[in-house]
Amino acid sequence: MAIVCVGSIALDTVKTPFGKVREKLGGSATYFSVAASFFAPVSVVAVIGSDLKDAKLAPLKARGIDLRGIERRKGKTFRWSGEYSYDLNVRETIETHLNVFEEFDPVIREELRGFPFVFLGNIDPDLQHRILDQMISPRLVVTDTMNYWISGKRDSLIKLLSRVDILVINDAEARELSGEYNLLASARWIIDRGPQTVIIKKGEHGALMFRGRSFFSAPGFPLDAVFDPTGAGDSFAGGFVGYLAKTEDLSEDNLRRAVIYGSTLASFTVEEFGVDKLLELATDDIEARVRNFRELTHFDL
Repeated sequence: MAIVCVGSIALDTVKTPFGKVREKLGGSATYFSVAASFFAPVSVVAVIGSDLKDAKLAPLKARGIDLRGIERRKGKTFRWSGEYSYDLNVRETIETHLNVFEEFDPVIREELRGFPFVFLGNIDPDLQHRILDQMISPRLVVTDTMNYWISGKRDSLIKLLSRVDILVINDAEARELSGEYNLLASARWIIDRGPQTVIIKKGEHGALMFRGRSFFSAPGFPLDAVFDPTGAGDSFAGGFVGYLAKTEDLSEDNLRRAVIYGSTLASFTVEEFGVDKLLELATDDIEARVRNFRELTHFDL
């Protein structure tokens, strides 16, 4: 089944202890769509400036991602720069320039409004509401958010929770949103306000999925080298939603499998800067790492 992804396309400048890149293609829609494209058709809704050349987007087009929903406006593309220390779970934002993204007001093309799977990247909750107003009875709505919206648009975000099926959020954001330090209490607070499922990302320490009163834990995959954690959360979401769209199975057992596929795509993302590693992958690479994930946690009683 097909997916509509609404989010940002950005030019990222990133410095880690292992290197630096300048104006690398990034943004939530970029990472999500590349990861999801291994499993299902993806249509992207985003905005870019007149400065972003078609050649930058060519790798996405080559993966079969539908880019017709990308609006090009006069001006500069959204830019972000950040720096990581050796603790790659913590980053410092150096600069954020929204540019044309500041006035982004997405319009969903008529032929996309009936798509069954919707992913809303971490954009203004008011925009997320307007996107859902344009969709026609989606089967699954998955959304992300960030601390900027938790503090700045809290009321709108809490109202949004009643309209989504799954919230994907990191551990610090879950605590800030709920006011609860304990992650189990945080997840239950969020579920009580609407989503059936909450996935809490814990960086290199994996992910937790809470559904009703049950929960599932996926480890972080051990890697020889981590170059750039930027976009890992959106790649996780892309693998997660993509797998669900491919299998068309929203049972709890399949959601658990989807968490592993999401974790797998995220683990590849961090091995190189930007989406470079994802663009090199074959399906066999993904399946082999999924099997490694299974071996990582398997034991006999």
